[in-house]
Amino acid sequence: MTGSEVPPSFRLAYVPGVTPTKWVRIWNERLPGVPLTLIAVSPAEAPDVLRGGGADAGFVRLPIDRTDLSAIPLYTEATVVVVPKDHIVATADEVSAEELAEELVLHPLDDTLDWERLPGRPANERPATTADAVELVAAGVGVLLVPQSLARLHHRKDLTYRPVSDAPESRIALSWPEDETTELVEEFIGIVRGRTVNSSRGRPTPPQPKSKRAEKRADKPAAKGGAKGGARQKPAAGRSTGKSPRNGSGGSGGAKGGKRAKPGRRS
Repeated sequence: MTGSEVPPSFRLAYVPGVTPTKWVRIWNERLPGVPLTLIAVSPAEAPDVLRGGGADAGFVRLPIDRTDLSAIPLYTEATVVVVPKDHIVATADEVSAEELAEELVLHPLDDTLDWERLPGRPANERPATTADAVELVAAGVGVLLVPQSLARLHHRKDLTYRPVSDAPESRIALSWPEDETTELVEEFIGIVRGRTVNSSRGRPTPPQPKSKRAEKRADKPAAKGGAKGGARQKPAAGRSTGKSPRNGSGGSGGAKGGKRAKPGRRS
């Protein structure tokens, strides 16, 4: 089988916290003949998966190394602090980083938040993953600051979370190898950006038959001509139906009628 005979497909990578369900559904509706495969990746490995051809495009958390990669920022997530339900933070609607100064703040190795300075007291060791850090919070060892979607992803009945007003936010972007901006990549970009199938970059729809457009164009001059013709024809119509002598004695109709009667007066 040659390259041109390979059936088309699309591989989409995504990092934890991103839910691509809506976009996948639209893809399947618009391109039912092109299967889309989802590939779960960690934030750290996502750029290398794209560069290595392991996926055609992917949802990543910024910042990333943009070398050889294009990226379109899509949305921003608030940062929250994950705490046990009986923690004092759980009594507030929102907290600041300063209010966490005395807390042991866990900082997992897969954290992508762009901190200038992590609040609170640092732990002796950094958990390998966010999932590991959540387990430590549940065990009563420290608190954890993460994007809100990750707090939801790792939800536990014994934990809760509250927004942190002055923490850095997390940005989600769609990324792909810049030298591989294929038609399918463009198609997915359009879906994510909300383009409809009728948009300039969406999938084309059948053009309107020329005969209908020609009829519409033909109707306009006919209407204008009819209006002008009516203005010229109304007096003539009045003359043709003016059986009473009074109708022929006045106005332009009368003048024309007099000219036709002159031969009679000469006789």
